[in-house]
Amino acid sequence: MKISVIGTGYVGLSAAVGFAKKGHHVICYDVDKEKLESISKGKSPIYEPLIDEYLNGVIGENLRTSSNLKETIENTDVSFICVGTPSDESGGMDLSYIKQVSEEIAEVLKSKDSYHVIVVKSTVLPETTESIILPRLENAGKAGKDFGLCMNPEFLREGSALEDFLKPDRIVIGEYDKKSGDVLSELYSGFDAPLLRVGIKVAEMIKYASNALLATKISYTNEMGNICKKLGIDTYDVMKGVGLDHRLSPNFLQAGVGFGGSCFPKDVSALMKKSEELGHEPKLLKEVLDTNERQKIKIIEHLERRLGNLEGKRIAVLGLAFKANTDDVRESPAIKVISFLKYKGAEIAAHDPKAADNMRLKFPDIAYHETVEEALRGSDAAIILTDWDEYMDLTDEHFNLMNNKVIVEGRKVLKSDIDFEGVCW
Repeated sequence: MKISVIGTGYVGLSAAVGFAKKGHHVICYDVDKEKLESISKGKSPIYEPLIDEYLNGVIGENLRTSSNLKETIENTDVSFICVGTPSDESGGMDLSYIKQVSEEIAEVLKSKDSYHVIVVKSTVLPETTESIILPRLENAGKAGKDFGLCMNPEFLREGSALEDFLKPDRIVIGEYDKKSGDVLSELYSGFDAPLLRVGIKVAEMIKYASNALLATKISYTNEMGNICKKLGIDTYDVMKGVGLDHRLSPNFLQAGVGFGGSCFPKDVSALMKKSEELGHEPKLLKEVLDTNERQKIKIIEHLERRLGNLEGKRIAVLGLAFKANTDDVRESPAIKVISFLKYKGAEIAAHDPKAADNMRLKFPDIAYHETVEEALRGSDAAIILTDWDEYMDLTDEHFNLMNNKVIVEGRKVLKSDIDFEGVCW
């Protein structure tokens, strides 16, 4: 099938490379010509394990790029909308990119004779596709007659997005009409996963309900961790026992400094805003976010308890990405932690294997180091905020480079024989 992917972020690029690897012919469209040039050369503009290898296997064969939307849509049968939907200042969703691309697609569809299916893969709140996107697309004709419309939420984990796309645990198709759903169902026929066909609003809500539940598990685990710390027991031992319950699973039961990234904080916040607009007070969701914010402050409290006044103290911050295997710093716990450290007058020595350049855009005035050793040398304390594999290999020999060997762990990656304190264990 001939596919176009509009937007080449984590979702769009993973979908484009994944569909191309499955044998479909894919065109990547983006307004950012630098991104397209990088993709054309087989170099992903984002860090993601395996994506460069897979990209090089399909570029020039089943995958090409274009900065011309008209040419892109006219030469494909299905278009996936994968543009960003960031949070706005009120905590709701900024739909400016979605609105703009919907209007631009409609202009192209006006002159296209063949049936074309538009698939919304961007994360949007329930009612958005039918109330915001559909009216704009219908400037080109009638949905279900002149063109197709579906909502196909993504369930990708950054750091393993391409793997998740190729081996999904489920595929959800929200269809405006049966003909549109049939086209998308046929496109996914080569994937080995349960396929669920539902209405558009249901598909939109499945995405938000999934992310809200996972975020709730994390905040619940951290709250249990805070209680366990008071009791002098290891919450990881507790959650290991909890996770053996087949009704729960051990996933997302790891205590730490809290969640971040482009999905959980944004999606829970947007769902709260939507709920309030509908006249329902989402108390549980509010507490999920509040607990997550408090968790980031706790690591500062531990430092002050151990070091006293932080002014002038050198703190090694190990880990800037919100999780390992990505260079994404959006909503990373490190942002709030670094902000607090700066406010307290601390000197920051930062390290991350992949995310330093992205964090430098937010904090150009702190010291970034190429190696862990450089960050640790002469430090009064070290905090670990990202679960990179290379931090698991740290030993006392590394931490002996510090002036004052105070180590506060936010992800439990260090070996047990190292003298450290967990943020909530």
